[in-house]
Amino acid sequence: KPSAKAGAAAKAVLKGAGAHKTRKIRTSTTFHRPKTLQLSRSPKYPRKSIPHVPRLDAHKVILYPLNTESAMKKIEENNTLVFIVDVKANKRQIKVALKKLYDVDTVKVNTLVRPDGLKKAYARLTPDVDALDIAATKLAIV
Repeated sequence: KPSAKAGAAAKAVLKGAGAHKTRKIRTSTTFHRPKTLQLSRSPKYPRKSIPHVPRLDAHKVILYPLNTESAMKKIEENNTLVFIVDVKANKRQIKVALKKLYDVDTVKVNTLVRPDGLKKAYARLTPDVDALDIAATKLAIV
């Protein structure tokens, strides 16, 4: 009967022929029953008196915009704003800070650490926003 054979083959494929379950390597000859009870914590007092304040807020992330000739060229030709940012700030933090401070959406953020130790961020803006307009109105650098 071919259908029964096919059914058995399908079952074998689903089960997996010769699949061995890996076992934990035992390092002791005596068996100890595992401790599985996990009670939720109810501390008598909080271990921290006040909550942790974020190290970098939006104003600490973005230090100031750059208005060098090369930065102006980026603004005009590539729809990109150039900022000096905190060295510890990452690209996501820079993106969020730009949204909060200047209300602009960014496509991507490129960063580099300059030889003088400062971090420079290139923020490429979305096509619907004009970087030159933002630079003139909100940053006052044009």
